[in-house]
Amino acid sequence: MSFESNLKRLEQIVTQLEGDRLDLNASLGLFEEGIELLRQASDELNETEARVKELIERADGALELRDFGG
Repeated sequence: MSFESNLKRLEQIVTQLEGDRLDLNASLGLFEEGIELLRQASDELNETEARVKELIERADGALELRDFGG
């Protein structure tokens, strides 16, 4: 699933968990799914951050490695 798809599904899970119509087993299953989606999204963000660090260009056109926030 794409990052965006993971976020959309996480939003759906939160909405379902905030409701009061789920039994304990259904809630636990959704919680487990949400944790896995969070891990996937976090991994993708970390990979993207690493790519951004590698691709920041200096003014003269040469590439340099800088921190993501810098």
